[in-house]
Amino acid sequence: MLTNKQIEQFIASGYVRIEQAFSRELADRCRKILWADTECDPGDRSTWKQPVVWLPDHSEPPFVQAANTQQLHAAFDQLVGQGRWQPRFSSGYFPVRFPSHKDTEDTGWHVDSSFPGEDSDPSDFTTWRINIHSRDRALLMLFLFSDVGEQDAPTRLRCGSHREVARILAPAGEEGLAGFDLSAQLSITENCPEATATGAAGTVYLCHPFLAHAAQINRGSQPRFMAQPPLYPVGAFKGAGKQTSPIAHIDQTTSSIPIEEAVCRALRKPAPDAA
Repeated sequence: MLTNKQIEQFIASGYVRIEQAFSRELADRCRKILWADTECDPGDRSTWKQPVVWLPDHSEPPFVQAANTQQLHAAFDQLVGQGRWQPRFSSGYFPVRFPSHKDTEDTGWHVDSSFPGEDSDPSDFTTWRINIHSRDRALLMLFLFSDVGEQDAPTRLRCGSHREVARILAPAGEEGLAGFDLSAQLSITENCPEATATGAAGTVYLCHPFLAHAAQINRGSQPRFMAQPPLYPVGAFKGAGKQTSPIAHIDQTTSSIPIEEAVCRALRKPAPDAA
């Protein structure tokens, strides 16, 4: 169970770190499968030729078990609400980052889009959209399947940036913004304190879906294995028809659901430079 302090951190900073969310033994089993997928030899660095290798969704039992521990399910209930999220039966995609000094050209600050618009390419997530209700995404999750230190390409997080993003998204209503258009406005989050998603294998970061984050080059000595799946919501909110959304009550003063309360606080408090 998350403590009150952890829940408040999620609301204020946009993320919470859960140590030992799944076992190291599960992480080791999953990583063995992932190594085979990379077609690289863990004992031969000469085979580590690419700075980033993208691996597909995995649904083997160890990955499903890692995503569905009792500790994680309890945290989902606390942050999103009981009965408002779907269990995961796969890992999500893996950007495996190998030690490198090359510019991977994929380290810009962004917020993950969550649904295709009318003009989007369903197979190209860069054309997808995000709206103030966070349609089709309840949480951004970072699953560490290897030990990740400060030099091992930990994902960068802009603490509190989800509040700024909520204020950007609100005027766009249900249509929302394309991910590229939202990224172009993220300079407003540059002054947010920065954290990094470090931890031992088995650590999971549960992030607000509006949290600005960025990849970085792996300057360490070992590959970083991390999955970044969404947690999908259940149900619909008024006015959204059949579309699922975890953020339903943005017009209320407060909410008992942390993912909603973070947005409520952002929208009822003017931006720092507003007067």
